[in-house]
Amino acid sequence: MATFLYKLGRFAFRRRRYVALIWVALLALAGFGAASASTATSSSFSIPGTEAQRAFDLLEQRFPGASADGATARVVFKAPDGQKMTDPANKAEVNKLAGELKSGSDQIASVTDPYTGNAVSKDGSTAYVSVSYKVNSMELTDATRDALQDAGQAAQKSGMTVEIGGDALQAMPETGATEIIGVAIAAVVLVITFGSLIAAGLPLLTALIGVGIGVSTITALANVLDLGSTTSTLAMMIGLAVGIDYALFIVSRYRAELAEGREREEAAGRAVGTAGSAVVFAGLTVVIALVGLAVVNIPMLSKMGFAAAGTVAIAVLIALTLVPAMMGFAGKRVMGRKARKAAEAPSRPDTKPNMGTRWARFVLRKPVWVLLAGVIGLGAIAVPAASLEMGLPDDGSQPTSTTQRRAYDLLSDGFGPGFNGPLMVVVDTANSSDGKTAAKRVSDEISGIPGVVAVTPAQFNKAGDTAMLTVVPKDRPSSTETENVVHAIRDTGKDITSDTGAEVLVTGSTAMNIDFSQKMNDALLPYLALVVGLAFLLLMLVFRSVLVPLKAALGFLLSVVAALGAVVAVFQWGWLGSLFGVEQTGPIMSMMPIFMVGVVFGLAMDYEVFLVTRMREAYVHGEKPGQAIVTGFRHGARVVAAAAVIMMAVFAGFIGSSEQMVKMIGFSLAIAVFFDAFVVRMAIVPAVLALLGRRAWWLPRWLDRLLPNVDVEGEGLREQLGETSEGRTGGDGRGGGAGDDRELSRV
Repeated sequence: MATFLYKLGRFAFRRRRYVALIWVALLALAGFGAASASTATSSSFSIPGTEAQRAFDLLEQRFPGASADGATARVVFKAPDGQKMTDPANKAEVNKLAGELKSGSDQIASVTDPYTGNAVSKDGSTAYVSVSYKVNSMELTDATRDALQDAGQAAQKSGMTVEIGGDALQAMPETGATEIIGVAIAAVVLVITFGSLIAAGLPLLTALIGVGIGVSTITALANVLDLGSTTSTLAMMIGLAVGIDYALFIVSRYRAELAEGREREEAAGRAVGTAGSAVVFAGLTVVIALVGLAVVNIPMLSKMGFAAAGTVAIAVLIALTLVPAMMGFAGKRVMGRKARKAAEAPSRPDTKPNMGTRWARFVLRKPVWVLLAGVIGLGAIAVPAASLEMGLPDDGSQPTSTTQRRAYDLLSDGFGPGFNGPLMVVVDTANSSDGKTAAKRVSDEISGIPGVVAVTPAQFNKAGDTAMLTVVPKDRPSSTETENVVHAIRDTGKDITSDTGAEVLVTGSTAMNIDFSQKMNDALLPYLALVVGLAFLLLMLVFRSVLVPLKAALGFLLSVVAALGAVVAVFQWGWLGSLFGVEQTGPIMSMMPIFMVGVVFGLAMDYEVFLVTRMREAYVHGEKPGQAIVTGFRHGARVVAAAAVIMMAVFAGFIGSSEQMVKMIGFSLAIAVFFDAFVVRMAIVPAVLALLGRRAWWLPRWLDRLLPNVDVEGEGLREQLGETSEGRTGGDGRGGGAGDDRELSRV
């Protein structure tokens, strides 16, 4: 592989105008496709194989005009102090608003009258108008949303408090200025790392081109493939981070080759042949992790994974082709002034050990202490993960500045928290001899379940073979008590089915969230086994070792559990919540653990591959295990640290999002990268390798014969170029001179 990538790098450098033109043309083509594509009309959410989904599908089949998947809104009114919603003036204003809503859009399916629909609180202070739409929230036109908001604002002039909840006002998440700040921090880190504006600009420019192509392609295909808004957000988040990192790895190796006195085209070829090999395998681990999300069998999650994986693949291709082409345009300006002066004066080499070298020597002296400190520290941070409660965020997790959150609070105060997440019970009486009696029994038994506040009378469809009941729980939608109510209704339904033949199914957004969480839990271990197993084989192929991939996988699990503990502490317990804009604590988003496993595993392997391949390269070329660790850190620590800070900055930028899910994803990925890069890869990994010594690179002979040689360390490439291991290690392989040899000879 190294030989092929070497040739590819030289070709891209030599034919840089054509390569750059091709990528610019692809960007323009994707941009044109995104601009000319029709707006996505759907962002469906389905959970195949769950009871809530079966009930939902049955409703669509048996109640064809009910728009079961349509958007909903609740216009909540609170009377001024000393007044009631039943007062004639307030009643007239509510009826006026209902009339305006009915005539305001042809997308409205129904508007309920609170005075005939039992939607006035017992104390008369609060009432709500329920609005149902014929289409889902993503298909609502701006005119329909505006009509809803205008009606609410007009009603406020009467002196009443009017807020609007429901998914009808759902819009694209706002990430705010913090996302731009994240990119700006990345730029500063690159300038500090390289000491050159040109070198710093290369990774940023190429990453932005890759993200532009990826996100534009997703936008162009959103309508065809039913992609939601979060899909492009995730692709941007992952694509930007890995795009900068992969370009950073290539540019860093290119500068190292130039510093050794090689011609620019040769340096570009070697950079792509060596660091490019690490980029390919690092990218493959990310792609495996993201594509593996398909095993969960939730279409929305699968599409998110495939879209993000496509953006990562583009980032890899850009790193292997566009980056060397851009290095050709940059010339020697890719080196900072200080580096250029050092290159012009080879007789005075800088033998001062850098920070990476000094840290590696410290770890080699105290491997047990470093290992214990890293494991115990991450273990302590992981403790809150034992209290993990999972669910999906509702309007109660929105910022208090939003009308959705204020409507949620008004409903909770006036009717009880359960009114924000009513359950829908569907009774299929097609196989029952007396459907009405069966539906009546369902209503009576559910009313007796602890935690149930109200049950509406059963409403039958025209055919009379399906009934629908609304159940209002006592507690808020995301609470454990409401989850217990759902399970109790389902247990009761099984007894009714065996007695009457009528099937009882529970659905609604709250039940869907519960089933979604359960499905994610069930899929976690199979997904973990698939992703870690495939990545283990891939890393065994790269490192020609059994223990190094095993250590990489175990270290990753430690960093993920620690990150999950931090997420629980902030978003569930509320520790430092105000610092991150968390206004309402609650259960952790149910997709977070499996999502973190997928994304963080792929990203963590980036650092593992880049740092340890440099150690492997030094070891293959004749260095002792301890010397190889120092060499790997001398060349790779600065770059890996910069890459980690950049990733953290990019991910942390999404913490400013108005969407709780995006905020939580940004925080979890940023903290996980911090733990994995600086604690696991920079401390635990060298400590374990130091303790293992030569055993770290052990591979059974039979397995060595079975595994193909992908030559990530470039040994075959150097043989083809006429270099020997001895000649090579004399130039850049040793850990800093004879003094280092004596110091590390015992390792």
